[in-house]
Amino acid sequence: MEPRPDTALIEAKALRMRADIVEMIGQAGSGHPGGSLSAADIVATLYFGVMTHDPANPKMPERDRFVLSKGHAAPVLYSALAEAGYFGREHLATLRQLGSILQGHPDSKKTPGVEVSTGSLGQGLSIANGIALGLRSDGNTASRVYCLLGDGELQEGQVWEAAMFASHQKLDHVIAIVDNNNLQIDGTCTEVMDLGDVAETFRAFGWNVLGADGHDVEQLLAAFATAKTAQGAPTVIVASTIKGKGVSFMEDRADWHGKAPSAEECITAAGELSCTLTEGN
Repeated sequence: MEPRPDTALIEAKALRMRADIVEMIGQAGSGHPGGSLSAADIVATLYFGVMTHDPANPKMPERDRFVLSKGHAAPVLYSALAEAGYFGREHLATLRQLGSILQGHPDSKKTPGVEVSTGSLGQGLSIANGIALGLRSDGNTASRVYCLLGDGELQEGQVWEAAMFASHQKLDHVIAIVDNNNLQIDGTCTEVMDLGDVAETFRAFGWNVLGADGHDVEQLLAAFATAKTAQGAPTVIVASTIKGKGVSFMEDRADWHGKAPSAEECITAAGELSCTLTEGN
């Protein structure tokens, strides 16, 4: 039996990642805080409670793979990788700087632990499918491919071509997660281009569909555990989230999709996150 993941540890990691996200983007003067913050609990749960991976051996064949399809949320991935030990935390202060290993979108040639370069929305699930097919061809039936999508990203047609393909190929080692915060750069997803019932749409494409509160680590762990048991079909976890989660003045605000906080706002956010950490302990 696998050891039970440490929920308190994962929650602490997610909180640390939120503080990193605000500080990184504030120092860089540009970036995407809203969707990075909304995904912090999901990414922390994956890296510190679900995935098989080894920072000392990033390319080990039996590792699970993570594809950040919503590549603009790179800060959440960079913080997780630093926390896991793929590179030193001092690199976080170099986000988006010339010559940094941490560019505005993930770059697999520059950043240890990044599986694939992403950023053009809609492509990540196709990449995940390709990785999954390669694993199957190699006889690797244990490794899983996790792909994090934004809900606004689901407006891209390629997502649904990939969804159809994964179902047709019975890629049951593909697990997609939708960061379902109902906000994108221009406003709510409902207003910009209504996605309808995301769960039912994936179900119509032949996927195994699960739901979870994307900020509840216990629910996320349960959903990922169930996803690992799926056979004959890919699984999607539709995770209900709040854009900007953890920073009061960013929460549920579309205007924090892609702008950096000021120095004063960084101090305010850091204070809120510090208080949360104190209360949590």
